[in-house]
Amino acid sequence: MEKQLGNNRTARHRIAFALVAVMFLVADWVSKRVFQDWLDSTGPIEVVAGLRFILVHNHGAAFGFLASAGGWQRGLFISVAGAVMIYLAWRLWAARAEEAVVNMGFAMILGGAAGNLIDRVQHGYVIDFIDIHFKAWHWPAFNVADSAITIGAAVVILDSLGLFRRKLDRKNELT
Repeated sequence: MEKQLGNNRTARHRIAFALVAVMFLVADWVSKRVFQDWLDSTGPIEVVAGLRFILVHNHGAAFGFLASAGGWQRGLFISVAGAVMIYLAWRLWAARAEEAVVNMGFAMILGGAAGNLIDRVQHGYVIDFIDIHFKAWHWPAFNVADSAITIGAAVVILDSLGLFRRKLDRKNELT
């Protein structure tokens, strides 16, 4: 009976992690379609001082890394993203219930990686549209997938440093 309860909990966690990944994938895909259509017709839009929407076709990786490498990088980025996604999917499938926080981070990374991979396969570049700036300084344009990957990576790092585990352990000690 206890084993069956554990299996049910594991199955629920797998479904939850898959839903998180799909949620970020869909949010990324929809936002890119909406902003690409909108920005194609209007051009850049200043939302508030320091934040604007601007259409950028990123042929490189994070921060435009290797953007001007001549095209060979596309296959590399697709291969790396595919390998990372396979690893994360396997990792989430094998997840233990007590690893919920780190696995939530992995699910966010998986959804974001899938969103950017779809762009790279479909267009040869990733659609970015969020631009944060201060006077002449600009953070490289990014998208929802990049945000999911960044937040997910932060969650994984903080969990690996024990930040979330300590809280969970203290909570379990009290019960």
